[in-house]
Amino acid sequence: MFDLDKWSEIWSTVQRHKLRTSLTAFGVFWGIFMLVVLLGAGKGFRNGVEKEFDVAKNAIFVWSQRTSEPFKGMKPGRSVQFTNDDVAVLQRQVPEAALVLPRTSLHGTFTVQYGTKSSSFSVNGEYPGYPQVRPVALLSGRFINEPDVRDRRKIAVIGARVAEVLFGTQNPIGQQIRIKGTYFQVVGTFKGTGRAEEAQEDAQTIFIPLTTLQIAFNQVNKIDYFAFLPKPGVPAKVVETKVKQVLAQQHKVSPTDERAFGSANVEEEYARVQGLFLGIAGFSWWVSLGTIVAGIIGVSNIMLIVVKERTKEIGIRKAMGATPWSIVSMIVQESIVITAAAGMLGLLAGTALMAFLSNLIEGQDINFFYNPQVDVQVALTAVFMLVFCGALAGLVPATIAARVQPVVALRDE
Repeated sequence: MFDLDKWSEIWSTVQRHKLRTSLTAFGVFWGIFMLVVLLGAGKGFRNGVEKEFDVAKNAIFVWSQRTSEPFKGMKPGRSVQFTNDDVAVLQRQVPEAALVLPRTSLHGTFTVQYGTKSSSFSVNGEYPGYPQVRPVALLSGRFINEPDVRDRRKIAVIGARVAEVLFGTQNPIGQQIRIKGTYFQVVGTFKGTGRAEEAQEDAQTIFIPLTTLQIAFNQVNKIDYFAFLPKPGVPAKVVETKVKQVLAQQHKVSPTDERAFGSANVEEEYARVQGLFLGIAGFSWWVSLGTIVAGIIGVSNIMLIVVKERTKEIGIRKAMGATPWSIVSMIVQESIVITAAAGMLGLLAGTALMAFLSNLIEGQDINFFYNPQVDVQVALTAVFMLVFCGALAGLVPATIAARVQPVVALRDE
C-alpha cells in the first residue's frame, strides 16, 4: 500500500488524465457532500424542534370540558370541575403515575403592585413538582417547596419581566408584592426556558402555592387541570387512559363520553416528531447513497478504461514476473485513492458548510433550526464506506487485469 513506485504511477496517471479523473471523482464528491449537508440540515431541524419541547417528553395533561352524553339521570352539556379530592384519588388509583400535579390560575382582571408601580401579570398556583414537568431556570432565590404548600404560605416566585417592571435594578428577594390586595413575599426569580412567545409569557408569570391561591382568592377546592408523569417504563398512554377512567368515575361521567375530558400526550407527539426525522434521515441516506453508487460505477468504468489502455504495460509486468496480486493491488489502490480523495473533499466541504451555517444562525431568533451538525459516527461511517467502495470499484477491473496473458497483452494494439 505504501510502495513509492505505485504512488508515483498513480500520480502520473492522474496527471495525464486530469479532466477525466476530476469528472469521475466529482460524482463521489457530490454524493458525500449531499449526505453530510442533508444529514446536518436534518439534525439542525431536529434540534430546533426538540428545543421547542420545553416540557418533559413523557408528560400528560388532562383538563375538563363539557359532557356530551347523559349519564345517571344527568343531562349532557354539564361542566366538570376538578377538586382537591381528585388529587388523592388519582394518586391512589393510578399507581402508574410518578407525579400527579394539580394546576390552577388566578381568574379575573387584576394588577400586581409594588410601591407605586403596578402592571398586569399571570398568576399560577403550583406545587413543588412543577419543574419536573417544565424546567424552571431560577435566577435567584428558590422555588415553591412542600412547607409552602402545606402551610399555605404567601410567597411568590416571579418571572424576569415581572422583576424588571416592578423592581427595576433593585433586588426583589424578600420584598412584598400585592396581588388583588393580598401581600406576598418574593422568594425567587426565574426566566423562561422556552423560546419566543413562550419565553415572553413565562417572564410575565408569577408562581404562588396552589393551596394559598385557593384560599386567598376565593377559589376554594378548585383545580383547572392536571399534569402527570408516568413511572419509568410505563407508556404515557396507559396513564392518560387510566386517569380519564378515574376522573369519569369521580365526576359521574359516562365511560364512553370522549368529550368530557381533553388531554395532550407529549410522549406521542414527540414520538411522531422522531419518526418524521427518522424518515428524513433515511431519505437523505437513500438519495446520497444513490449518488455515491453512481460515482463509484463511474470510477469502476474509468478503471476499466485504464486497464484497457495499460494492457501492454500489464503484459510486460507479468512477463517480467509480476504476481497477480501486485497487478490487482495496483489497480485497487488507484481506485481507492480517487474515491477516498474525492469523498474526503466532499466530507470536508459539507462539514465546513454546516459549521458556517451554525455560526451564522448563532444568537438569531430562529425557532425551527438550531445547531446543524455532522455526527462523528456518520463521518466515520462515510470514510469507511469510501474505502470499501473504492476497493469494490477497482476490484472488477483489477481482476480483469490480473487475468491478462502476457503473450496476448504484448500483441495488443
